[in-house]
Amino acid sequence: MMIRARTVATIIGGVWALGCRTPSSIGTPEPAGGDGASMSWPAPSPGKTFTLMPTPKTVAIGWYDAAGEPVLHVGSGDELIVRALSTCSPASLVRAGLDTGRVEQLANDIYAARSKMKTGPGGHILTGPIYVEGADSGDVLEVRFKSIKPAINYACNSFGPRSGFLREDFPNTSRSKIIELDTVRMLGHFSSGITIPLHPFFGSVGVAPPAAMGRVNSAPPGIHAGNLDNKELVAGSTLYIPIWTKGALLEIGDGHAGQGNGEVDITAMETSLVGHLQLVVRKDMHLAWPRAETRTHYIAMGIDTSLTQATKIAVRQAIELLVQVKGMSREDAYQLVSVAGDVDITELVDGTVGVHVMIPKAIFVGAR
Repeated sequence: MMIRARTVATIIGGVWALGCRTPSSIGTPEPAGGDGASMSWPAPSPGKTFTLMPTPKTVAIGWYDAAGEPVLHVGSGDELIVRALSTCSPASLVRAGLDTGRVEQLANDIYAARSKMKTGPGGHILTGPIYVEGADSGDVLEVRFKSIKPAINYACNSFGPRSGFLREDFPNTSRSKIIELDTVRMLGHFSSGITIPLHPFFGSVGVAPPAAMGRVNSAPPGIHAGNLDNKELVAGSTLYIPIWTKGALLEIGDGHAGQGNGEVDITAMETSLVGHLQLVVRKDMHLAWPRAETRTHYIAMGIDTSLTQATKIAVRQAIELLVQVKGMSREDAYQLVSVAGDVDITELVDGTVGVHVMIPKAIFVGAR
């Protein structure tokens, strides 16, 4: 199904084109800065605002693909209210002890229709693809996360014998856990005496890969971004994704209420989220790998099947970032990353592994 960005106040297959209105069932988005830190985003100013809900006609299950059919068309500068579902299936939630009445009807509808949908090879339910007018190969899609909120008051965490970083330590073992969420105080209740602050973010935000790659699995992140599982991408942050095909074909999903770096058992606090995003086509940027920014840090990323190679890519991308953004020499940038940058493991469990370098902005105060 395709909806043109200039169609206003039309409801078709779960997509609302709303001008500047927001449906009362979602609630009015808060300005950035609640969970993350607000940023002063440059032009363009906000355009139209659209809302995209996950339905059998508006999701991609398990794939990113340059041949994917867009479910929504937006323009550069337009804003998007998007809902993304948890990776935990209704059946697995009930098996873990959740009352059937708490399972989202949106999820029930999609799982009931799965047999008639194009699915796989991965398992994430991704809202999209979204066609961004004017975007083309070689450009960069700037995704501004203005707010991200839990859409439900529970999350799940699961692992099994064929997944996770320590599969050999838990043979023949599967376990799922329901984590109750206090969405007012933004706390997750892991167990008696263990409470975790919530930092919601979308684990998977990506564009279509190059057409030559065909339909790719939604699990391994890559040059198209996708399942980055980078917990820094909270409200107030910005993700820059290299574009590989006309329209970009953005997909969003894998809601996390919070996560530790590494995501070692293969899941975070998996939940459903509502995000308020602004999408900007950047023709003045040209990137080979995804890059991000928060109020306090620049973030370079590297992804590979080898942790060593992923780390080398991330460090090289950090050097390139400093050369491009700060005008530094490569030699100075290399030294600065060593003395002031933090090299962190993003995730270890998605087929490819992720590494990101955090470069604090505070060190540049007073610099030319």
